Amino acid sequence: MHDDRSLVEARLRRVLDERIRPAVYPQSVPLQVAVWIAPGEPVPVAEGLAGVPEPIAVGDAWGAPWGTSWFRVTGTVPAEWAGKTVEAILDLGFDENMPGFQCEGLVHRPDGSPVKGLNPRNQWVRIGAPVAGGEEVQLHIEAASNPVILGYPLFLPTRLGDKETAGTDPQYKLGRMDLAVFDETVWQLVLDLEVLGELMQELPVEGARRWDILRAIGRALDAVDLQDVNATAAAARSCLEQVLSTPAGPTAHRISAVGHAHIDSAWLWPLRETVRKVARTASNMTALLEDEPDFIFTMSQAQQFAWIKEHRPEVYAKVKTAVAEGRFVPAGGMWVESDTNMPGSEAMARQFVHGKRFFLDEFGIENDEAWLPDTFGFAAGLPQIIRAAGAKWLLTQKISWSRTNKFPHHTFQWEGIDGTRIFTHFPPVDTYNCSMKGSEIAHAARNFKDKGVAKHSLAPTGWGDGGGGTTREMVAKAARLRDLEGSATVRWETPADFFTKAEAEYPNAPVWVGELYLELHRATLTSQAKTKQGNRRSEHLLREAELWAATAAVRTGFPYPYEQLDRVWKTVLLHQFHDILPGSSIAWVHREAAKTYAAVAEELTGIIDAAQRALAGDASAGTELVFNAAPHERHGVAGGGAAVATAGGSAQLSPREGGGFVLDNGLLQVEIDERGLVVSAYDIGAERETVAPGLAANLLQIHPDFPIMWDAWDVDEFYRNTVTDLTDADEVAPVAGDTAAVRVVRSFGDSKVTQVLTLAAGAKRLDIDTEVDWHETEKFLKASFPLDIHAERYASETQFGHFHRATHTNTSWEAAKFEACNHRFVHMEEPGWGVALVNDSTYGHDVTRTVRDSGPRSDSGTTTTLRVSLLRAPRFPDPETDQGVHRFRHALVPGAVIGDAVREGFRINLPERRVSGDAAVAPLVTVDNEAVVVSAVKLADDASGDVVVRLYESGGGRARARVTAGFEAVEADVTDLLERPLAHAPKPELADGAVRLTLRPFELVTLRIQGPAGARSR
Repeated sequence: MHDDRSLVEARLRRVLDERIRPAVYPQSVPLQVAVWIAPGEPVPVAEGLAGVPEPIAVGDAWGAPWGTSWFRVTGTVPAEWAGKTVEAILDLGFDENMPGFQCEGLVHRPDGSPVKGLNPRNQWVRIGAPVAGGEEVQLHIEAASNPVILGYPLFLPTRLGDKETAGTDPQYKLGRMDLAVFDETVWQLVLDLEVLGELMQELPVEGARRWDILRAIGRALDAVDLQDVNATAAAARSCLEQVLSTPAGPTAHRISAVGHAHIDSAWLWPLRETVRKVARTASNMTALLEDEPDFIFTMSQAQQFAWIKEHRPEVYAKVKTAVAEGRFVPAGGMWVESDTNMPGSEAMARQFVHGKRFFLDEFGIENDEAWLPDTFGFAAGLPQIIRAAGAKWLLTQKISWSRTNKFPHHTFQWEGIDGTRIFTHFPPVDTYNCSMKGSEIAHAARNFKDKGVAKHSLAPTGWGDGGGGTTREMVAKAARLRDLEGSATVRWETPADFFTKAEAEYPNAPVWVGELYLELHRATLTSQAKTKQGNRRSEHLLREAELWAATAAVRTGFPYPYEQLDRVWKTVLLHQFHDILPGSSIAWVHREAAKTYAAVAEELTGIIDAAQRALAGDASAGTELVFNAAPHERHGVAGGGAAVATAGGSAQLSPREGGGFVLDNGLLQVEIDERGLVVSAYDIGAERETVAPGLAANLLQIHPDFPIMWDAWDVDEFYRNTVTDLTDADEVAPVAGDTAAVRVVRSFGDSKVTQVLTLAAGAKRLDIDTEVDWHETEKFLKASFPLDIHAERYASETQFGHFHRATHTNTSWEAAKFEACNHRFVHMEEPGWGVALVNDSTYGHDVTRTVRDSGPRSDSGTTTTLRVSLLRAPRFPDPETDQGVHRFRHALVPGAVIGDAVREGFRINLPERRVSGDAAVAPLVTVDNEAVVVSAVKLADDASGDVVVRLYESGGGRARARVTAGFEAVEADVTDLLERPLAHAPKPELADGAVRLTLRPFELVTLRIQGPAGARSR
């Protein structure tokens, strides 16, 4: 028998689409539908159920953007359907191509209890199996008319991203609302044919297995009576039994399927809508777990569990039951799936502290894995944070999105800056929304780069972002793929089950050292500057609040605000989610974030003020104390407060020959020309020029910025092809007062920038305060610092240390890093002399190297140009991104070693505070080695009164340090991030209130120091 492959495949598609799938529901009757529109924001369930609905018909428009409509559907099961399975088909007007990015619903019973979520690929609600006939049906649907932001084409500016500008036009038309008979035999036939048809397309054309499947499909289609599918479906299925029961070979790739519904905690919807998305999804998944005994579902982000607990306790009760059964698995052990490039050291640590503690407290579960499938690259300091939190594995998928270089492994050991290694897996299925398609399963097996030495991979399976999670169809497909010739084998397993197997089979996995850089989405280091500033400011305010509250608690009995700090930390951690902090969410999200950060600042400032007031003594004494929260001494104060004498020295400003001004404080001599540009920054002691000959520093440059796609996310390398130097100045003038400072004002486009350049007495740095009134569109603003320095690499701060990148582009991997992340500083040096640029809120930068001249002239040599990224102006998803006034602070530090960069980075982010009082405040903790930096001083989270000190080696070398408690200390322990003593760590010796430590390069250490019983009980 000869059968043409293409004809069978075409026949299969048509018969499935036009005959078999429609026969899944062979009989139906319409439901009656009425709707009540909630005014304003979403209302509690009881209020939604109590609303008086008005009739609405299928085909009618409904749903203003971001509105909530409560549909009541009623009907009666026909008596003649007795003994059959009946479902309600509830189509809110879905587009099945976009699960998760449109309207969604949560179905409730009349008593308000949730049933399941409604989504484009999940429109059914089971009424009975079987029914008796005559049942009265009443369901209530809380329907969210979230507008489609990510539409067609994908990146057009839209005002729909903010409720204040979205308008009131209805977004959807009500679709099918029926009671229908569900024919499970036909439904199973659909899955049989889909699995075999998809597998067949992936098999070699010349292989016998493909032909066996093709002929079996042909026989099954022959067995189907197209005029009576339901009566002949069983016969068709019998034609497929043999090819569906042929087992996979022993060399088949092994896939651990993990039920999943990746939900962005905010993105193209506001935070309040994510609260409802997770409730819908959790309702769906707990219902599916009841129906499917082999299925396992996992959900990350402790914040999302906390939302369910707070807002939908009845859903949370089902979740807790499923968690206890080991089938609804909390994953990742983080508060949210955060960005990992920009969060500071402590914030990154607290993501794990708060996430793991929530899962421990709520479920008694401790995660061994970090679960970050969608995060935009991974900082080199992360491995030791994961390890210090008590975890050992990492999963991500996003690196597969890199445009330039294909990552060489799917399973490997990732080594961070301190040498810590984390067993890491990138799912070769290349999606975190796997749907069990044959093409996905085949791609995972083909794509897996570690064949021959490993055979296990993981597939996160389910529709994300409110798309409903895993469907019953995916579970049915996975059952057929459990052991099927020609396919990878599929098992539902937990992340821990997968990692245990993968690690055991691959004990000598290859090692990748350094950051996991995503060669995409580089502009997320700059977009939405105010959100990034809010994060940076909040991180440092939290440091101050903990330090001064702990100091006041130990010294004065000040009530340490445990609950308040816990709540604020969780708020800040939430806003580090990988679409909030990176600036890639809709306008509504960033508008709310600005208000939240302002409230956080006010609350933390209140804690700081109250604690310092408790410490400062007599406010009417006529003296003033200076409090310094930085880990380095300033004016003789470190981590405490004292009266400070006026600093000595002076700084002079004088006219410059040819125009402009010269600033000189005996340490630096800075020349600012008539254009307001820095043409010289001379290190007097080193007799060394900082600025490259003939060039100017602090040069503002503007580029067109219109990436190929992903406007808020991406900056493409071709942006560099066109640049405008902003050299025209409206004003270059001295600033009145005692400082040596120059004001420079420039206008360009529809924008204006004002900069004040200051050389303070006794400071070997040039401070640059920048205010930009920004009204450009699709432009990129940078500040350029061409440096007279020859360096093949440079350092940028990351969590608990710094990371080196190349200044050259020898390889495509180096060339791809044309925009990179820093925290408080970037530093580069030649042996014996270096330069740092520190900042108070910017993260993106680029570094390039050029040769000025190859001849014998005196100005020949290498220029290494550092440019900091200030502002962008993308129009999607927020068409008004970054419009308005922004303020930045930077400082150029000539002659800086890495320790100077660390110190100045803290200085610019932690300004001193002045408080009236007469009581000098000794530090709660001191460290005798400046290379060992204190990251946090706080009271233990268990309210024991113990003092927790987190510190790290900051220079990249070995360090010895004596950590001395400024209180009566009776015992000390080295702990993990959750403040639990480490079983493998020797107990530190406490002598004269001090602990001696020896640290490896960049090593992170957490000390828990106990005081007397009386102090601990406070």
